[in-house]
Amino acid sequence: MNQKNNLVKNASFLMVAAMISKVIGLLYKSPLSSIVGNMGMGYISLAQNAYMILLMIASFSIPQAVSKLISERIALKDYKNAQKIFRGSLIYAAIVGGIVALVCLFGARFIIPSNQPNAVLALQILSPTIFLSGILGVYRGYFQAYRNMIPTSISQILEQIFNAAVSLIAAWMFIKYFADGTDGSVAKWGAAGSTVGTTAGVVIALLFMLLVYGVNRNAIKCRVRHDHYHDEESYGEILKLIILIVSPIILSSFIYNINGYLNGVLYSEIMGKHGVNADMISMMYAEYATYFMSIINIPLTLSSAAPTSMIPEVSALYATGDIDETRRRVDQTVQLSMFISIPCAVGLAVLAQPIVSLLFGGTNGVAGKLLMLGSFTILLNGMSNISNGVLQGIGKPKIPMITAAVALVVDVIVVVALLVFTDLGIYALLVAMIVYAIVVCVMNDFFMKKYLEYKNPWKAAYVSPLIASAVMGVVAAGVYYGFHAILPSNIICLGVSIILAAATYFLVYILVDKTASERLSRMPGGAYLVRIAQRIRR
Repeated sequence: MNQKNNLVKNASFLMVAAMISKVIGLLYKSPLSSIVGNMGMGYISLAQNAYMILLMIASFSIPQAVSKLISERIALKDYKNAQKIFRGSLIYAAIVGGIVALVCLFGARFIIPSNQPNAVLALQILSPTIFLSGILGVYRGYFQAYRNMIPTSISQILEQIFNAAVSLIAAWMFIKYFADGTDGSVAKWGAAGSTVGTTAGVVIALLFMLLVYGVNRNAIKCRVRHDHYHDEESYGEILKLIILIVSPIILSSFIYNINGYLNGVLYSEIMGKHGVNADMISMMYAEYATYFMSIINIPLTLSSAAPTSMIPEVSALYATGDIDETRRRVDQTVQLSMFISIPCAVGLAVLAQPIVSLLFGGTNGVAGKLLMLGSFTILLNGMSNISNGVLQGIGKPKIPMITAAVALVVDVIVVVALLVFTDLGIYALLVAMIVYAIVVCVMNDFFMKKYLEYKNPWKAAYVSPLIASAVMGVVAAGVYYGFHAILPSNIICLGVSIILAAATYFLVYILVDKTASERLSRMPGGAYLVRIAQRIRR
């Protein structure tokens, strides 16, 4: 396995895989919405939100936690105990994942909002996926600890391909064989069938990771066999260590992400008390949770890929006492994240309505307005993801948990107040999302300064992408609406505007940022990008 210490390239591999995976996930939701309808998409969103919270408890942060623990051992060439941590992590994931899967299966009706019972079956079908995801997470974290992001990247793409294909097929089959033809029955069984795809994707990804591990098994055994310099820890010590380190990380991620689930429950219950029809609640929630969040989660996933690859790097450097290099790696991560996040935010804001209309023909227009108003949260969430990763990497996992808990309290207060005392409706969830991200960013930044003496590279990371993105936004809007006045074809005008906008961003960024070539060289295909940049500057 490759141990080359190249943070930006590793993050870039994860970003590319995340982009491909999210695009696949976004595209299949358009035909899925045609099969199950807006009401069914609302049920899917409610089930997926609850599933994600259970996944947080069982396995969601296991790759990061495992990569942190193992990378620290690898930095000290303690291969024997690194392998024992891997085995101990598998035991931990199997036990915790099994318990949470049973809770999901038998307690689904207590987790889903009381006025949305048709979403219960969809959540129950996801229960086996929770158990399998924990095992998959351990294997992904193991290879990430060795600075090898390729297995994780490929497995993510395979997972999403099978998820998309099986979701569409299973949704159609469930409706055909189980639904009675009424709108509610079609939505219920379509939503349930679509969740089968999630399990299929995880199974394929796990099989791939087992194959990769099998290929590397002899090399792994060789390293362990030649490690005669470290005392072997017992499995009791290993499991205790895993629980002490993993639990705070998982708990902080749980708190960090539970706001989406709570907001959905609060929205459903409070709007129901206001006399809004349950079907209307489900359809409006689909505009927010399925359409808006599906689009905005693409750049959010890209921004979370950077801290995922950063944690083993930062943990290893911090463990060896190299604080200056630790700060430099964090700077690289911030710069890479903003290089991607800022143009994504501007582009989505400018072209919000055309993008939503193209992807989701059944939208009533609310998702486009949400995207226009909320696209800048990409930057806030990108920074909060990075700061969480840094604090976890330097051995302060409780801090992200505390900041997330404070932000969660503020989030709940904002949601309840806006839903009870204003007519914002679904827009209240967007306001709460913004407030939550701001609180996390401000508090995490304070603690990074305190424990790492870290200063955010505002000029290096933000100025050039902002300037390039501003010019790009003008070009995107001008080209789209100019072409649309002559040729009223959404897909053609949108395609031309996106291509020209991306080219404009790249061109302006190269011209205004003197260090652009250095940053581009670290990305996949960087040599080719650098050659283009050099030709432009001549």
